[in-house]
Amino acid sequence: MEADDTGGQRQPPAERNILTEAVTDKKELKDIISAKKEKDATKVIVQFRAIGNAPILKQKLFKITASQKFQAVNLFLRRELNYAPSEALFLYINSAFAPAPDEIISNLYKSFGTEGFLVVNYCTTAAWG
Repeated sequence: MEADDTGGQRQPPAERNILTEAVTDKKELKDIISAKKEKDATKVIVQFRAIGNAPILKQKLFKITASQKFQAVNLFLRRELNYAPSEALFLYINSAFAPAPDEIISNLYKSFGTEGFLVVNYCTTAAWG
């Protein structure tokens, strides 16, 4: 046992409680938030919104690899909805336009992403064009 300046009594080690520590510097807080965002930079959060008589998904937000083509979003949504390739399914970005199937998801997100995710509207009949 080591002697210290507390009169020979052993003090318990100081416990560090992360939950009670306050972030005092705004720059430190911004660094923590940006680190969280950069942690999963290879994924894009896609929000699916049904239009017209299209079936509504139980879960609307999905993470999809940013380097994939938009065709992967179409295939993924068909799988989630149990749609056959012969059934009509139209996908639009921000209720405005239908991207080409070979468009890269990260490019669409950089250009048309809103509030941290890419909004993909889907329907069973042509809505916008």
